[in-house]
Amino acid sequence: MSRYLALWRRNPSAPWPRDLTEYSKLQETMWAAIDGLMKKGEIKEFGWFLDGLSGYAIAEGDSATHFKNVSMFAAYYDFEVHEMLQYDKGKEILRALSKAQIEAAKK
Repeated sequence: MSRYLALWRRNPSAPWPRDLTEYSKLQETMWAAIDGLMKKGEIKEFGWFLDGLSGYAIAEGDSATHFKNVSMFAAYYDFEVHEMLQYDKGKEILRALSKAQIEAAKK
């Protein structure tokens, strides 16, 4: 199962409601969607940065599911998504690569 870090930022060009009641309804709808994704385990952690306009989500699953989930909010938020590799796995890969390079240099 892959893990993803999604950095999000509020899109100022989005069709944000000007009416405060409608804006509040949109926020509640988005929060309900995030709550649902968290309940399903597709989002493991979600938070805001202190500017109040950006934040992060840590998700697990396959790329298609993550793409779908990010696309749900694409009209209102811009995303930068990074697939993450666990420390132990990265260390294992880099060790094997170093050993292979050392062996190749000996020949």
